[in-house]
Amino acid sequence: MRVANSSTRGFTLLELLVAIAIFAVVSTLALTGYTQLQQQSEYAEQRLNRLREVQRAVQTICQDLEQLEPRPVRQPLGDGQMPALQVTDALEYRLQLTRAGWSNTAGLPRPTLQRVGYRLAENQLWRDHWPVLDRTLVVEPVKQRMLDGVRSITFRFLTANRDWVDRWPAQPVGGGRIERSRPAAIEVVFELEDWGEIRRLVEIAG
Repeated sequence: MRVANSSTRGFTLLELLVAIAIFAVVSTLALTGYTQLQQQSEYAEQRLNRLREVQRAVQTICQDLEQLEPRPVRQPLGDGQMPALQVTDALEYRLQLTRAGWSNTAGLPRPTLQRVGYRLAENQLWRDHWPVLDRTLVVEPVKQRMLDGVRSITFRFLTANRDWVDRWPAQPVGGGRIERSRPAAIEVVFELEDWGEIRRLVEIAG
């Protein structure tokens, strides 16, 4: 009596080892590609967040300068006045100004003018504002961190005589006209650790 041969047979050990090796190589390549894609996606997201942060900071300071108002404020101590716009290396705040357009959607009992100060602390740009214009020493500012990785921020001012100066007021403060004076334009230069130099020119109306 004749027995029919089976048409099927199992895998040999060598074939299994080869299949496992091929699967391991393909899995490694796929995992490497996925990891690289994920890293690229995270890097792109970080770059996008940084772009938004820089754009927001630059836009905010330019809007503050565009809405500059010729309103001096009283010094926190004494009877003297601080100019409507003041930029000097000798003070804590690199830039201080009085701006208009302070939104008051809640209908609070306060003016629409706002006193703002910009300062650098540990390579961070901060924007502080006070709830009143003529503040005292006990009035604390509202502090907002605007931008990280800032090496420096500098300003130049175009006078009525079309001369560029590095400080404002352009003349020593002694009279009301100087304290209320405004430049024709302001150049703002940011130096960032990652992006290098960013330069903006803001025209001052009036």
